[in-house]
Amino acid sequence: MSHYFENDKNLKSDEQLIKVSVNNTDLTFLTDSGVFSKKGLDFGTRSLLESIPDVKGNILDLGCGYGAIGIYIAKTTNSKVDMIDINERSVKLAKRNSILNNVDVNIMSNDGFDNIDERYDFIISNPPIRIGKEKLYQLLNDALKHLKKDGELWIVINKNQGVKSLINDFGKEYTVEVVKKNKGFYIIKLKNHWRMSKYLLKFKVSGLLLKLKKI
Repeated sequence: MSHYFENDKNLKSDEQLIKVSVNNTDLTFLTDSGVFSKKGLDFGTRSLLESIPDVKGNILDLGCGYGAIGIYIAKTTNSKVDMIDINERSVKLAKRNSILNNVDVNIMSNDGFDNIDERYDFIISNPPIRIGKEKLYQLLNDALKHLKKDGELWIVINKNQGVKSLINDFGKEYTVEVVKKNKGFYIIKLKNHWRMSKYLLKFKVSGLLLKLKKI
């Protein structure tokens, strides 16, 4: 069985045209076999798009699939939008869908953050849960490292897909906020502890200098 994060060149094509509306924005997408949510915009992605704030700056659609998140962002904001996915069929569809929806985006076939040096104001994703916990955590950690100083990572995860463990695990190192819950889907915002880390470092250095003065 093929997964949407794999490239199965033997998988028969079965393209479909779907029309969706998100926040009164009409979008048209070509979908196909072997890509995520072939039959229509999935509830998790819709919930995510309906929850994110007015984003601006450099935006990354991580694991873009046929392009729903990135194309919606490009359609509704003046942001610079990059979109990446490991699935080559998804990338080809996303490029065609960007033309269908008349948006200017940068779409790349890429395995995670390999060869990406850019830093982003927002990274938005309905992440590939089925790659397994270890690979998922690595992907999200890499995403957080590719944020600008006040950047935010927005994701959506179903409550039955390990969301509570993820919140607990990432909360030890990052700022994690559950922005919304919608029929079992959690919309989560993650940020780096850069301010706190800077403060703690300053506190530790100050404490060390104080000890040295007493010697």
